[in-house]
Amino acid sequence: MAIFQDIVDKKEKIGVIGLGYVGLPIALEFARKASVVGFDISAERVEMMKNGVDPSEELDAKAFEGCDILFSNKIDDLKDVKFFVVAVPTPIDQHNLPDLKPLISASNTVGKVLKKGDYVVFESTVYPGCTEEDCIPVLEKISGLKFKQDFEVGYSPERINPGDTKHTLTNVVKVVSGSSETSLEEIAKIYELVVQAGVHRASSIKVAEAAKIIENTQRDVNIALINELSIIFNKMDINTYEVLEAAGTKWNFLNFSPGLVGGHCIGVDPYYLTYKAKEFGYHAQIINSGRSVNDGMGNYIASRVVKKLVSQNKKSEGANILVMGATFKENVSDIRNSKVLDVVKELNDFGLNVDLVDPHASSADLKKHYGVGLKDQISSDYDAIILAVNHEEYLELDEKYFKSISKEKAIFFDVKGVFKNKIKELDYLSL
Repeated sequence: MAIFQDIVDKKEKIGVIGLGYVGLPIALEFARKASVVGFDISAERVEMMKNGVDPSEELDAKAFEGCDILFSNKIDDLKDVKFFVVAVPTPIDQHNLPDLKPLISASNTVGKVLKKGDYVVFESTVYPGCTEEDCIPVLEKISGLKFKQDFEVGYSPERINPGDTKHTLTNVVKVVSGSSETSLEEIAKIYELVVQAGVHRASSIKVAEAAKIIENTQRDVNIALINELSIIFNKMDINTYEVLEAAGTKWNFLNFSPGLVGGHCIGVDPYYLTYKAKEFGYHAQIINSGRSVNDGMGNYIASRVVKKLVSQNKKSEGANILVMGATFKENVSDIRNSKVLDVVKELNDFGLNVDLVDPHASSADLKKHYGVGLKDQISSDYDAIILAVNHEEYLELDEKYFKSISKEKAIFFDVKGVFKNKIKELDYLSL
């Protein structure tokens, strides 16, 4: 099933299913080399993209220029597609278990238009075995076709980092895999059209799935170690960031910082791996421990603020707290799995009044998903300020500003330590 040349000659089309942080950049890059159909179930998002607007606010209007692409939410527009790329979210549910509904739904969609000779490549982060055990059976059932005999499948994990303009799709090595030697080569050549850094040909789909899942799991465990160290050092009255600065002078010291670990990757992917490990009768001790530490940091930050208020002989109940930043990381609008909301919830549970602000997040989305909206106007009588997310707008501020919106000797909790040695009069705390 050789299709590479037909894709290059625009005799056949590429279809990208799911046009979020991952799917849209891929669709647009392919559309500079081939004919593309960009499919998303949201009519509103499709209309925005037709007008050159990225709903995720990652790409500017120039990214849409010179692209041979049809944006659509109509399944009929996928009937002429020969090479499908599935890039939908893979979240977890309220029990921290994999939620494959978006992935299975996308597989159903592709199955309805799948033809003999077609390729389907999955990019969504999953546990090893998911593509072959969960997705392919759906493709076969819906299409009535036989895997390998009638269509080929591959897996190429996404490596998009929201808000990162340096490590982009084109300049980061892409891992690719296929269900046969022929499909692997065809998939690799098609991705090589747009990935200047080149591709790594994995020996199997499961290897590619596992490679992706450990990227974020490794990072999660390392951050958990630093978070735990920060808890220990706080008890010893030692500044964690000063310790990291000193330790970082050694050539092989790993550069990780403490913080809130949320989002749709690092805070989610490890749960996919531990879920699959249980199926094989193994309880992942280090990974689960890391998750436990990181998931508890929101409560830890809130508790430290309350304890500090009490130590100042201030009444914690009814105190006014300003939390700056609501997204899962700096300079993005994405609020998925933001651990800042854990801080807000815990403070509210302690009886404190919390104002939440963020220059990038949508108040309506926060209200919808977390029941907490953004404050329109900042007050001037805060007992504590928590700088939770290091948006560029916040880094331009100084202690004079923070003092102007707070009470005398108010607490300033600098989660990521960016104002270390810059706050002299407020009661400074950090991880």
